[in-house]
Amino acid sequence: MSEHPILYGASYSVYVRAVRLTLAEKGVPYTLVPVDVFAPGGPPADHLARQPFGRIPAFEHGRFRLYEAGAIMRYIDEAFAGPSLQPEGAEARARANQIISILDSYAYPSLVRGIFVERVSVPRRGQVPDEATLQAAIPMAITCLKALADIRGAGPFLAGSVLTLADLHAIPMFACFHATPEAEDLLRPHAGLREWWQRVAERPSIPATAT
Repeated sequence: MSEHPILYGASYSVYVRAVRLTLAEKGVPYTLVPVDVFAPGGPPADHLARQPFGRIPAFEHGRFRLYEAGAIMRYIDEAFAGPSLQPEGAEARARANQIISILDSYAYPSLVRGIFVERVSVPRRGQVPDEATLQAAIPMAITCLKALADIRGAGPFLAGSVLTLADLHAIPMFACFHATPEAEDLLRPHAGLREWWQRVAERPSIPATAT
């Protein structure tokens, strides 16, 4: 297949951005087709034909259609030329997949939905944040950050010595989290995660996918 892939989604989505980061790191040209699943009336009918759960992103490469960000990112890494974004070896690959699972199961609900949405997104819409929801997310955020710091160890990236899909999955979530005043205090015990963020934030793919 020689066609450029098509990505359906919105720039505000951390999962759309994770896929865009993967495409950028692989050097793959693509078309981003805007889809706002929060529009009045809900997801458009044509999008539901691509993604029956009404979520974003969805993806097309020629005749091949796919949804779920993790599956899309792995497909991009394996279907296109460019640097490999999945570690070699069973243990290293399992560690990267473990990090991705932690991000989906614990980091997104606490760092993004619990803290970023209430502290940043809700006020932007002119609404009052739910402090109880925000405070309830902090214990899980603390646990999540410590788990990621412990797994990272001394490696420059989350899953070892090279950039992987684990980093690209994490970057959009941490970008949201860093926009909150809570981030400084919660990250203070984790010099390694702060160092990791400084390193990945310098990659050209970060500003290229910011909007």
